[in-house]
This record gives sequence, C-alpha cells and structure tokens, in this order.
Amino acid sequence: MNLFNIYLPVAGIHFNVLLLILIGFSVGVIGGFFGVGGGWIITPALNIFGFHMAFAIGTGLSDIFGQSIGAIKKHQRMGNVDWKLGLFSIVTSLIGFKLGSDVVIALEKAGDVGTIIRWCYIVFLAGLGCFMFYDYFVLHEKQLKIENDLAKNPESKPNKRTTLLSEKLCNINIPPIISFPSSHIDRVSLWIVVIIFLFTGFLSGILGIGGGFIILPTLVYLIGVPTIIAVGTSLITVFATSAFGCFTYALDGRVEVFAAGFMLLGASIGAQIGATAVKFIKGYGIRLLFAIMIVFTSFSVITEQFYKMTFKSIFRTFSGIILVGTAVIMTFIIIAKLVMEIKNENASMLK
Repeated sequence: MNLFNIYLPVAGIHFNVLLLILIGFSVGVIGGFFGVGGGWIITPALNIFGFHMAFAIGTGLSDIFGQSIGAIKKHQRMGNVDWKLGLFSIVTSLIGFKLGSDVVIALEKAGDVGTIIRWCYIVFLAGLGCFMFYDYFVLHEKQLKIENDLAKNPESKPNKRTTLLSEKLCNINIPPIISFPSSHIDRVSLWIVVIIFLFTGFLSGILGIGGGFIILPTLVYLIGVPTIIAVGTSLITVFATSAFGCFTYALDGRVEVFAAGFMLLGASIGAQIGATAVKFIKGYGIRLLFAIMIVFTSFSVITEQFYKMTFKSIFRTFSGIILVGTAVIMTFIIIAKLVMEIKNENASMLK
C-alpha cells in the first residue's frame, strides 16, 4: 500500500490516496442522500489516520464545499430544492449559530464546557434517533396512508403536512403569512420559520454540528417539508456553512489542497449516486437510515467521552472506527438499495 502513499506538503504528512478517495466517496454518497455535510465523519477519520485536528477540519470543509455543489445541481434537476426556504434557513441559522457559539465561549471562560457539550450532543442524537424510530415503526402506517392520498390527489398537496407537529405549527396564524410552493406549503407564519431556524442554528452553535445534520429533521418534522425536498434544500445550508468555514480555515493555512482534491474526486461521484438514490428510496426509508446513522454517531461520541474520562487511547480509536465503519456500511446499504430499486423498476417495465 506504500505505493499509493503521497506526501501532503501543507499538512506535512504522508497519506494513502486510496483512503482519501474512499473517505470522500462515502461522505459524498451520504451527503447526497441525506443532505448533510459529513464533517462529523471526515474530521475524525482524517484525525485518526494522521491529520492534525485543525487540518482535518479545514480540509474536510473544503471537500464538503465542493461536493455540495454537485449534489445541489443533481437535486435541482430532480426538483428537490426549495431555494426560497433554503435562503431563509441560511440567514436565520447563521444568526442562531453565532448566538450559540457565543454561549459556548462564555461557558468556556467559566470552566471546562467540553463534557457538558458532549453529553448534550449524546442526548440530542439519541433522542432524535429514538423519535425517528418511533415515527417509523409506530406512525409509519398512518403516514403511508397520507402519502398514498397525496399521490392519488396531487392537487391536495398544498394543504397537507408530512407530520402532525408541522401541521399544528403551520396552522398558527401570526402575520405575516408566507408560502413555500416548492415544498408544497401554502401558508405558514414567518415568525414560526424564523424561530425554528434560529433555534436550530443556536443548537448547531452549541453542539458544533453541521447545518444539514439538524436542518434535515427540522424541515421534515417541524415545517412539514417532504423528505426528498428536505434533503435537497438542506444542502443549501451545507453549502453556505462549509464555504464560510473553508474560507476562514484557508486563510489560516489549514486546508490541505491535495488531500481535498483526492477526496473531492471520490465525493463528486458519490454525491451523484447518493442524490440519485433519493429518487428510488421512499421518504420513510430515508428517515430510517438517517435514524440508524445518528444513533451510531451518538455511540461514537459516548466512546469519545470515555476517552476524555480515562485518557485510554483505545476509546478514541474505537470512536473513530464506529464513525468510519458506519459511513462505509451506510454507503454500501444506499448503493445496494439503489441497485435493487433500479433492477425492480427495469423488471416492471419489461412486463
């Protein structure tokens, strides 16, 4: 494997090209499919395999920035992007993010805030994952009936929500009232949208989670955006946040351009595959896989917390293995499901 090792002059280390392409490809598939950035995979993966943390973050952001462009274009062609809603999410989420980061800085001055944030992260991910499992296994039948009704009667789409909570929120009559036709939402209070995105941005700033990781479930469960449109729209936030982050880290010389290039090579292919898979896998299938992914991510953070408590390197290594392993397995599942659905579709056409 030394044959594929190259020297990365900015980071000052040798790294395996095939590993970079594999990381980029996996994150590309996951990003295109779920509408998330994947920094929670790239950063620890690069760090575990030799990158200093600052270079891992900066290089990862540059890869996410590049792959999100291709993924957005693919979703745009499939009609899965609501630009109006996406712009609202960017502006308000960034304000909330700044408020959240200010709170973290204030708490850090008062003492060690790392443990508190990690446990909040664990509770948030585990709670969201459990709710999404409940939504899939308990509410699936009712939601499936709603989606079937929408498919039979497309004209009813503007008056339907994908969740009961979103229906209640969107029925709150506090002017001004706006609409998002691309998301099949005919009316919602502007204040509801602003408050939701301010809160998600604040949560991102507190927990250090990328935009898409929170925006996707927010769009689906709180605003009522159909899952496939939520995936494409959340990528707008991912693009904006990764562009800003990449720029700031590049100014500090913390972006390894060669590594980012190789990862982007894999990510550009992976993002197209992930975005295409959204076309064939139903909304609830996406939610189930997303729930599985975030639950395993919470396990990874738990093991990282054990490392902070015991300083035993095996916990940090195990944490990275969980993250990278989850990414690779999830990539395989998405591709396998895509291939199966395409085969089924072709078989149906031949009958």
